[in-house]
Amino acid sequence: MVSISGEIDLSTAPAFEKAIAEALEHNPSVLAIELSEVTFMASVGLRVLAATNEKFGDSTRIAVVANNPAASRPIELTGLDDVVAMYPTLDAALAATDE
Repeated sequence: MVSISGEIDLSTAPAFEKAIAEALEHNPSVLAIELSEVTFMASVGLRVLAATNEKFGDSTRIAVVANNPAASRPIELTGLDDVVAMYPTLDAALAATDE
């Protein structure tokens, strides 16, 4: 699981990408990305999510947890929620990925 808080913008995106890359080094079948504590997500954060899904989506199921408007609204407005599974809680994401 990757848990991010605060702002995801041009200055923090490299750390976001690094955290995801480190989590994916273990080839998990599911990667939960917890964004519930995110206060702002710039387009670069959306790009990181889309690129992660594009690159690893066939081998690793990406589950985004976003229960706040700062994270969920940009994902929904751009239609990224049509390609990346989004859940309101970590428990919901983990339960869905167990199926």
